Amino acid sequence: MKRFFTLTTAAAILISLAALPGYGQTAQDILKKMIEAQGGRKYLETIKDTTSSGTLELTSMNMTGSFTQYQKEPDKFRMDAEVMGTVVTQAYDGHKAWSTNFQTGQVEESPEAQAKQIAREAMGNGAILTPEKFGITYTAKPKAKLEDKEYLVLEQKMADGHLTTIYIDPATYLPYKTETITLGPTGADAKSETYTSDYRKVGQSMVPHAIRTVMDGTEYIKVTITKVVFNTNLDDSLFAMGK
Repeated sequence: MKRFFTLTTAAAILISLAALPGYGQTAQDILKKMIEAQGGRKYLETIKDTTSSGTLELTSMNMTGSFTQYQKEPDKFRMDAEVMGTVVTQAYDGHKAWSTNFQTGQVEESPEAQAKQIAREAMGNGAILTPEKFGITYTAKPKAKLEDKEYLVLEQKMADGHLTTIYIDPATYLPYKTETITLGPTGADAKSETYTSDYRKVGQSMVPHAIRTVMDGTEYIKVTITKVVFNTNLDDSLFAMGK
């Protein structure tokens, strides 16, 4: 009788646990499958730099433009955007963030809060391949329903404590949405929701070609990527301030 009770109790506990959202998949399980979905660890490790270009629409301002974005592993970033005939640049050289003042056209070192944000955006594939190297941790959260569909959820915590929630399509293991607190257009903190879609194969990697960002519930920008190129041997000088 005692053995029967023990086995029955154990079975009940397992059934209860299995019913919990997301139970059975750890953060590492989900991260591993997400890496595989994006091309696999071996292939992603061969990508040393990425150049993307396309068009953008600042929907909240009724303005359109074009952009070219450069990322060099592990932490260099630059984006040149042309809007209304004016080219503005935002960049991070691995140590210092800088940008073009849209109104004056002058190159300026970014304020601390903005610099931290740009540094986070500069993170490349290392953020998922070797997160421990950068002090990044991932935690599996309960599944969440968005637009009548359930998504797996990972919480990313950066070394500085900044949190980003990643919603992952369980059918493809590709990110569908990221949610975080960031600097809004006015310079104040804002809730940022970024949706990625239209994944296409570039080399062996799956890359989103449509990106939409919503700030505090209002659509802010839509990006259409028309070209992605890997490993063009980008020089470090490209990311240096004022270049």
